[in-house]
Amino acid sequence: MSAKPDAGFVKQASRQILAGGSAGLVEICLMHPLDVVKTRLFGFYKGILPPILAETPKRAVKFFTFEQYKKLLGYVSLSPALTFAIAGLGSGLTEAIVVNPFEVVKVGLQANRNKFTEQPSTMSYARHIIKKEGLGLQGLNKGFTATLGRHGVFNMVYFGFYYNVKNIIPVNKDPTLEFLRKFGIGLLSGTIASVINIPFDVAKSRIQGPQPVPGEIKYRTCFQTMATVYREEGIFALYKGLLPKIMRLGPGGAVMLLVYEYTYSWLQENW
Repeated sequence: MSAKPDAGFVKQASRQILAGGSAGLVEICLMHPLDVVKTRLFGFYKGILPPILAETPKRAVKFFTFEQYKKLLGYVSLSPALTFAIAGLGSGLTEAIVVNPFEVVKVGLQANRNKFTEQPSTMSYARHIIKKEGLGLQGLNKGFTATLGRHGVFNMVYFGFYYNVKNIIPVNKDPTLEFLRKFGIGLLSGTIASVINIPFDVAKSRIQGPQPVPGEIKYRTCFQTMATVYREEGIFALYKGLLPKIMRLGPGGAVMLLVYEYTYSWLQENW
């Protein structure tokens, strides 16, 4: 996925951002029905616009920063295996910084849906959080460390596993079989990354969601929350929601990687 020698940084970055955004757009369009089917048996694409508006730039950040960290790490004498994993970790941490405020607002709206006679808009609820709690770790950036862990660990495994395994398994000359090779590796990448990072996801949900006792903060930091959940509810509580997550991020992760690679290759050849 290296750019042509005469491609400037701006053009190369634009290709990566466009390819990453396309990956997010296609993934949402294909996988959104899985979110809807949990509560409905019709209207599979109802409410798809907000996820598209959120996920498209988010995925652009994911893939663009991965490529940039990978490029920077090229100046350090690291093995390719380590380079992919560290670049993935860096992209996940960067992604977390960007998305955490949006996650706080989203979780708050979902959790408090029944408390509002009229559901507030995203912007008005964000202003409400800032006015009441501020921009810090109790306000718009609540659960920041858990989000760092969730995205950092996921992307480290996701990119690290995909590119390392893809380089080990020989390329197939048949286009269909080559597509299936990449899809299978991408499916495994998304699945394994989901299994490994879900305790961070559970901690994030507990911290950003409503506390068990109103007015009393039980879940404060990432690892403190994990320890509390493990102590009070057992190890399996840290893996709640794993199956639907795998159903979404297994195939969804494969779709994103393939769309990114094919789109980026097309942009290199045609733009």
